[in-house]
Amino acid sequence: MKKLDKDSCIGVIGAGTMGSGIAQLAASFGHKVILFDANATVLKQADERLEKSLEVLVQKGKVTDAAAKSTIANIHHASSLDELAKCDLVIEAVIEEIGVKQDIFKKLEQITSGDCILTTNTSSLSVASIAASCNKADRVAGIHFFNPATLMPLVEIVPGIATDPAVIEESRKLIDTWGKTTVIAKDTPGFIVNRVARPYYGEAIRIYEEGIADLATIDWAMKEIGGFRMGPFELMDFIGNDINFKVTETVWTQLFFDSRYKPSLTQKRLYEAGFWGRKKGRGYYTYAEGATMPEPNKDRKLGEEIFVRIIAMLINEAYDALYLKIASKEDLELAMTKGVNYPKGLLKWSEEIGVEVVYNKLMELHEMYLEDRYRPSVLLKKSIKA
Repeated sequence: MKKLDKDSCIGVIGAGTMGSGIAQLAASFGHKVILFDANATVLKQADERLEKSLEVLVQKGKVTDAAAKSTIANIHHASSLDELAKCDLVIEAVIEEIGVKQDIFKKLEQITSGDCILTTNTSSLSVASIAASCNKADRVAGIHFFNPATLMPLVEIVPGIATDPAVIEESRKLIDTWGKTTVIAKDTPGFIVNRVARPYYGEAIRIYEEGIADLATIDWAMKEIGGFRMGPFELMDFIGNDINFKVTETVWTQLFFDSRYKPSLTQKRLYEAGFWGRKKGRGYYTYAEGATMPEPNKDRKLGEEIFVRIIAMLINEAYDALYLKIASKEDLELAMTKGVNYPKGLLKWSEEIGVEVVYNKLMELHEMYLEDRYRPSVLLKKSIKA
C-alpha cells in the first residue's frame, strides 16, 4: 500500500459544497488536488465558493494572501475521471445514491494505480456495498467529513468488511496532518454521529407532533437547559431538511426498519414541499426578510421534561453504540462533541444525570407508548445492575 504524505496527489469527485470544501482543505495543506465534476457549471460555482471563502479568511487574518493564492493554484479541474489516474488518494463526495457511487468506484479502479486508496465520503451508506463494486475491495474505505469540511474538526474513518488495515492507517495519518480529529467507526448505518444523533431530531419532532410543546419552546429547552448550541429544529433547518430526512430514512431502512429511527411524516411533508430550511428561505421556521422568530414558552418545568426525554434517548443510543462495538468509548465521546458540538460526551452526561434516571425515563415512555422505540440498551441495563 502506497504511503501517503504531503506530496500525495489527492483526487476529489463531486464539486458540490462538500467536495469543494474537501478540495480546499487538502489544497491548503500543500497537496495537488484534482477536482472532478461532470457538470462544468458546478465546477465554476466551486471556484466562486473557494475564492469567496479564502477572501474572507484573508480579511480576518487567518491566512496570508500568498497562502490563499497557493491554495487556489493547487486545485486543478478535471472534466473526465481519467484525469484522476495519477492520484494517490481519491475521495468521492457525490449524491447519496448507492448505484451512482458503485458505478464511480468500478470506473475508478480501472483508471487509478493498484495502490491508490479509494474512499467515499458517504454519511450513511454501506462502505462494504460500495467497495463490492471493485475487484480489490481491500483498497476502499470511508472518510466521512462534516460540513463545512474546512471548519468541522471531526472525520469518521470507516473500514469496510474487506478493507486492508494499512488503508485505514494511511488514511487516518494523512487526515490527522490536516488538523482533523479522526475516529474509527464500524461500517453500520449512520456510523457514529448520524446514528447516535437521530433522537435529537426524531424525539423532538415526536414531542412537537404530540402537542406537548411548539418548535420554539423545544429549541429553547435544549439550548437553555441542555446547553446545546442550536435547538433540534434550528439545526435541521441549518443542515437542510432534505439532507436530514434522507439520512434518517437511510438509517431506518438499512437497520431493517427499527422503530427507534423511524422518520416522521412532519419532516417528510417539509421535504416534499421543498421547505428545506435556511437555504430555501423556509423550513420549520420562516427565514424571509422581515420574518420574526416565534417566542418560546419559557416554563422551566416543561423545559426540563423536554430535555430529559430527548437526552435519555440520546444517551441510550450512545450506550447501544458502545454495546454493539460501533466505536470505542473515547471515539464515541469525541464524535459527538467534535462532530455535532454537543456540550459534553453522552456517556459522561449519563454519569452526571444518573444512569438510573435515564433508564427510568425510558421505561416510563415505554410503558406509556408500548413502543419498541423506547427499549433501553442492554448495556444501559447492565450499568444499573453493576
